[in-house]
Amino acid sequence: MSAFTALVTRDERVMVARDGRTVATLAGPPAERLALALSRARDEEARQLLLARATGNYKRGNER
Repeated sequence: MSAFTALVTRDERVMVARDGRTVATLAGPPAERLALALSRARDEEARQLLLARATGNYKRGNER
């Protein structure tokens, strides 16, 4: 699985990137919630899941 990265900008937007490309930019309350959740994540796996969910790119249970 490719790793997601997150960058919180000065204007409080959260930019989510995968493989060096920005795949999602969140602003306002969703960005605040994601930044808070990322700061509270217990490990890197939890951070990756949060970022995948933020982009809509995560397993839904039907993949084999």
